[in-house]
Amino acid sequence: MANERALAIQFVSEVLERCRSYNFRSRTFFAVLDRASTDGTIEVLKKLQEDQPELVVVWAPENKSVVDAYIRGYREAIESGCDWILEIDAGYSHQPADLPQFFSKMAEGYDCVFGSRFAEGGSMQGAAKRRIISRGGTLLTNALLGTKLKDMTSGFEMFSRAALREILRKGIHSRAHFFQTEIRTHCRKLKIAEVPICYRVTSDSVNRKVVTDAFTNLWRLFRLRVAGRL
Repeated sequence: MANERALAIQFVSEVLERCRSYNFRSRTFFAVLDRASTDGTIEVLKKLQEDQPELVVVWAPENKSVVDAYIRGYREAIESGCDWILEIDAGYSHQPADLPQFFSKMAEGYDCVFGSRFAEGGSMQGAAKRRIISRGGTLLTNALLGTKLKDMTSGFEMFSRAALREILRKGIHSRAHFFQTEIRTHCRKLKIAEVPICYRVTSDSVNRKVVTDAFTNLWRLFRLRVAGRL
């Protein structure tokens, strides 16, 4: 989460309600915030935490990039003993209504379940430029790295604890959104599945540093593949 004050309570409540309907033994929602959040979201969540024991607010001022926030969340979930670990962006770019299909697939024994905007039934609402970049990135990554997913750039996914530990052991080098592609590449030899999701684009801008980071790390992974080290 970052600046989600207006929708934070609604989003957390809706996600947890979807989890309760699946009858897990226990449920924890880790909301990771850092200095990028400046609108008082953390105060709203800390107040909610008083009445909602399933919510854990993680303050991470040491974060230097968006990737650090995700990794902090991963480690918090692993250390808490979670069997399944879901990554979902707040602000309704990802829809809590899509959660049940992740749970169903994980229950079938998959190591990782990836949300796909481009699978049958999936959608990507918003700027056409972002759709073109996401589809192009998927095609290029599959061609260079030998992956076969329909969506290699999404960030809505679920892992077993063992799978996520293995991903972190291999290392995440990207400092921008390409880290999602890096994760999916690390998982290519695991038992994985894709489920259709509805993604709402929140910004049509594409930062030049993000593009540079993507091509730099794609080339690095391609060299590793050619060398037989990927």
